[in-house]
Amino acid sequence: MIEFAAAPATLPPGQRVYAVGDVHGCIDRLAALHELIAEDIAARPAEHTVLVHLGDYVDRGTDSAQVVDWLINSPPVPADEIVNLMGNHEHMMLSALAGVDKEAASLWLTNGGADSLLSWGISRLVPPAEWAALIPRPHLIFLRDLAFSHPVGPYLFVHAGIRPGVPLERQNRHDMLWIREPFLSSRANHGAVIVHGHTPKREPIVQPNRIAIDTGAVLGGALTCVVLEEDKLAFLQT
Repeated sequence: MIEFAAAPATLPPGQRVYAVGDVHGCIDRLAALHELIAEDIAARPAEHTVLVHLGDYVDRGTDSAQVVDWLINSPPVPADEIVNLMGNHEHMMLSALAGVDKEAASLWLTNGGADSLLSWGISRLVPPAEWAALIPRPHLIFLRDLAFSHPVGPYLFVHAGIRPGVPLERQNRHDMLWIREPFLSSRANHGAVIVHGHTPKREPIVQPNRIAIDTGAVLGGALTCVVLEEDKLAFLQT
């Protein structure tokens, strides 16, 4: 039985959001979490359900290619809407695949990119300029089309966070992908409750202005989904 607690904001009646934290190539955990979400939707139907993945599907884990393929080929979640956001690791990967900047390739490799290449069957001996041609085109299109943020009612879903003091409509992509401070320590009202991943902690964090759900799946922690409806929230984990 799902256990609810008070949420920092209130969604309209009949609306529910499931948001999933950083996957990092952990396909088994993602598949298991999707099963839990599907079971919850079946047990507790809602008028409109949204599934949001907060980015960082690739790197560090062993199954980045499999995660991307899974997300493309419709996960078994009967949500009315599925939104896939970009994480900083997808951004690093795309910069490396462009093949014009040696530093971008090196940065990606040192941040888990070598594991991702291996999941696509690409040896590190292959020159960076040839990487993109060895990755299935649907996978590249998926990565390039990822959104940077997604609003639902009083919540804003992003990968890393936002820049405090800057209006939401003026946030820049770099901050939404990379920021930690001063966002994490801010107690300001951002104009929406920010739901994010990016900074791993052992447990989810719920504060009046943000909800953090990167619980370090690839580091031995759980893969976390926050369930938001009305004025309450709950967590599903695998």
